[in-house]
Amino acid sequence: MVGNLAPENDMFDAFQAVFPAGTVSGAPKVRAMEIIEELETEARGPYAGAVGYFSYNGCCDFAIAIRSIFIENNKGFVQSGAGIVSDSIAENEFKETEHKAGAMLQALKEASN
Repeated sequence: MVGNLAPENDMFDAFQAVFPAGTVSGAPKVRAMEIIEELETEARGPYAGAVGYFSYNGCCDFAIAIRSIFIENNKGFVQSGAGIVSDSIAENEFKETEHKAGAMLQALKEASN
């Protein structure tokens, strides 16, 4: 996304306006985040969060951490997700998350050999 900030705003205001991203939390965003908090038994950690930097020159660049491997205490964690919409079929969405995670799981398997 590219845009021009109003003079009274800075990169921190822009960051706060777009994260957490509705593309991974759902809509309406606040209620979707409440439901996620109620239903998910494990913390997401960095998954679906913002990864990037703020620069001293007023620039920033961030991406959403999806389809990623996180390493903690020599253990790899793979997380993936699917976009759930009103006509989603749970089994198909689950298969999609497995498919998305497959390449990362294979990479971890090969790295451990």
